Amino acid sequence: MPMFLRKKLHALLLVIMSVVVRFAPALRHIAFAGSGSSRQLCEHILHTGAKKVLVVTDKPLRDLGVVDKAIATLLAADVDVAYYDGVLPDPTFDQVSAGAAIARAQGSEVVLAIGGGSSMDAAKIIAAAATSAASPTEWVGMGKIKHTPLKLYAIPTTSGTGSEATMGAVISDVVTHEKSIIMGEGLLPTAVALDPDLITGLPPQITAATGMDALTHGIEAYIGVWDRGTRLEDARLAIKLIFEHLPTACHDGGNLDARNAMTMAAYYAGLAINQVNVGNVHAIAHQLGGKYGIPHGLANALVLPHILEFSREESQQRLAELAVLIGAGSEGEAPQALSHKFIQAVKDLRAEVGIPEQMDVIKRADFDAICELAIKEGSGYPVPRLLDRDSVMLILDRISS
Repeated sequence: MPMFLRKKLHALLLVIMSVVVRFAPALRHIAFAGSGSSRQLCEHILHTGAKKVLVVTDKPLRDLGVVDKAIATLLAADVDVAYYDGVLPDPTFDQVSAGAAIARAQGSEVVLAIGGGSSMDAAKIIAAAATSAASPTEWVGMGKIKHTPLKLYAIPTTSGTGSEATMGAVISDVVTHEKSIIMGEGLLPTAVALDPDLITGLPPQITAATGMDALTHGIEAYIGVWDRGTRLEDARLAIKLIFEHLPTACHDGGNLDARNAMTMAAYYAGLAINQVNVGNVHAIAHQLGGKYGIPHGLANALVLPHILEFSREESQQRLAELAVLIGAGSEGEAPQALSHKFIQAVKDLRAEVGIPEQMDVIKRADFDAICELAIKEGSGYPVPRLLDRDSVMLILDRISS
């Protein structure tokens, strides 16, 4: 399709999205934050009168005792707690079905997600599948879940995905590994706990990757062309916190102040993308994750500087503002120079926290397929510049080794 026609269709899509959200109902969302906030969330669940809770998590977290620590208040009360701990990175529709079966068997009243983005995404669709006979594959896209899911709560144990603050979930096909995005108001957690006590043991490499994931969310929300809600304020808060605290969180994982700052940064970034969606970094990163199993935050970190270069002219003023925000430049400098300085700051931060520039698992033989899927996905985002084949191929070449 010619680029001029793609641009017209893209503009029409943004208009339609604006009309749809204008008539969407207001959403209620509570966040408990700070040390011990997981206890506050559990007390909140108890106050609602819920007696049967399904905890959705992964086995390593449960084996490490993190899950029991998070729900100690529930375990001490008269609550029937069931577990689905079969979530793996890039959760699949099969995992969703398995979790929903447990929810139905228990008669679960609420679902509590504990873990990273995979656990929270799986929990969202499990909560929806538990109250419907339809296949979750029918819900791919936006606003296709018409029934009421089980009430959903979340306790993130990484600082990156922001899934605790969004109404979207990414689920993979077990055969093709293609990632599908499901979005709907009923997938936004009713309440969340941003508890740094549960994150102090996160390894440096995961801290770095998830932190860069949150940074990607903040930047994509800030430079996107759909201006809605508090996305600019939320994104600025997230980006500043990440530049100030991610290196410390990586190098001194027990630093509670840095961990707390990163939990808030991931949350603010999640709030930002929940209002305006993500962008071209995700359009490529999703394909890398689906094809090679590259962790999502790492895939975003690989692609982020290249997409900023790709759309630098269209995003110049916004990138200049971010350069001043993080202290990479001063307001008196030209926007062009500042935009370059911000992109360099992103590269420097990536290097400081140990993220590589290239990965040898990315194969040239797959470039055509990845490119096609990335361009298709990116066309649905409010991006400042639409992806084209030559640019995506160049980016893939630069991040492969």
